Amino acid sequence: MLKFAFMINRVDGMSFEQFVEYHRDRHAPLFTSIPEARRLVKKYAVSHPVPAENYPSPAYDGLTEIWFESWEDHDVFFASENYKKLVNPDEAKFIDMRSVGVMVTEEKIVI
Repeated sequence: MLKFAFMINRVDGMSFEQFVEYHRDRHAPLFTSIPEARRLVKKYAVSHPVPAENYPSPAYDGLTEIWFESWEDHDVFFASENYKKLVNPDEAKFIDMRSVGVMVTEEKIVI
């Protein structure tokens, strides 16, 4: 299983609270509404930092994780018309695209 982690920051002029609301309550439902997400995505999660005493300040405003069974499923999803016309254009409304960090991993559960 392939796991894609997208570390994201909000666009200029958007508060952290507005960013979280948009990411969770607007973008995530849009993402999950397309048939390709229901068919090809094995897990989709959005996360946001919480206060954590004795830890450094977070480097990002949010994290999106998308899991696929294979590279083929990944390619089909991101090439789909629904992703390209509906989901992708929405990302720039709340994500500073210049600051996105990406990590592609293969997760091994240890505990």
